[in-house]
Amino acid sequence: MPCLKATSSPNERFMARAVELAGYGRGATAPNPCVGAVLVHDGHIVAEGWHTRFGKLHAERECLAQARERKVFEQVDPAQCALYVTLEPCNHYGKTPPCTEAILEAGIGTVMVGAMDPNPKAAGGVEILRAAGVEVITGVMRQECEDLIADFLVWQRTDRTYNILKMAATLDGKIASSERKPEPVSCPESFARVQRMRHLAGAVIVGGGTFRADNPSLTCRMEDLPQDFEQPLAVVVTSQLPAPGADCILLRQRPEQVLFWTSEAIATSPKAKALQDAGVRVVGLPHNGAGLDFVPGFTLLRKEFGCHYTLCEGGGNLAMSLVEQGLADELIHFVAPRILGDHSAPSAYAGRYDVTMAQAVNFRVAAVEPCGDDIMLTLLS
Repeated sequence: MPCLKATSSPNERFMARAVELAGYGRGATAPNPCVGAVLVHDGHIVAEGWHTRFGKLHAERECLAQARERKVFEQVDPAQCALYVTLEPCNHYGKTPPCTEAILEAGIGTVMVGAMDPNPKAAGGVEILRAAGVEVITGVMRQECEDLIADFLVWQRTDRTYNILKMAATLDGKIASSERKPEPVSCPESFARVQRMRHLAGAVIVGGGTFRADNPSLTCRMEDLPQDFEQPLAVVVTSQLPAPGADCILLRQRPEQVLFWTSEAIATSPKAKALQDAGVRVVGLPHNGAGLDFVPGFTLLRKEFGCHYTLCEGGGNLAMSLVEQGLADELIHFVAPRILGDHSAPSAYAGRYDVTMAQAVNFRVAAVEPCGDDIMLTLLS
């Protein structure tokens, strides 16, 4: 998620640590945002905390609890401490009491805030703290802190899931050879990162071409998964439904966890009914003019199945459709240092024709990091 760039001031250095801590809670805090906090005295971090799970203590309270456990306030004056928090401290009673209340009770003298809370029910913490005499400085590493809550903004403003589009391509943008064999494009380290993304996701989504060419399981294959771990749903977007008895992993091993997204007409076909009789869910989506409208599908995943994140893994036509519909909230793009040079090989993003550069869909680079032999780009819309 947020790129921890080289910092130029102590404030940015401490907030960067809070951003890093916040990331540890991603997924577990949904539908709450992930938040991190550090307590600083005399240029040193004396306590840390982050929101670990939905319903548990918020980052500020976790941080202050650690400070008390370490007996920090028996050694230093809390009024001389600064609390760095990635998101404006909440000012309402929800699953936990207001964080502003905890900060005032502790007697903290200064609070550094990264992003303001977009939730009107929780906002107003900055004004409460300032009215009580606390020095509050906002906007410290604002962009990085706002990137942390990109998922939360989608959940607040829409009824759908937060969608991560993952693609892996060669330097010339190819995701497979022209033979479309299920061969790895990226390195083992990138494969491991994808498994971590599947661990986060409530559903993994692929297009029909990928389904037919790769015969995927779409499961998380991380080691040491807990016994009660629930594998993500498998969603296949296709106009060509398989026969119920087709020899494919999804239908053979976990039909009750499979959804096919297709047109409304195909969803009422005899083949669709046969799949449904076998335990598979077939969902008909409306057309939006250029193709299927995916919003109802993502809304269904959130409302009926409790999914907050999806991981969309292509192919190129599905990827471009999501991008064009503004539904690729976060793009993880692995660049492998390889070149195919075959114009007939499938591209990472495909399906448009006669497009000018002015019509390109733009993203913002949030992070760039090495991943084994590859480069992993994180982009936000």
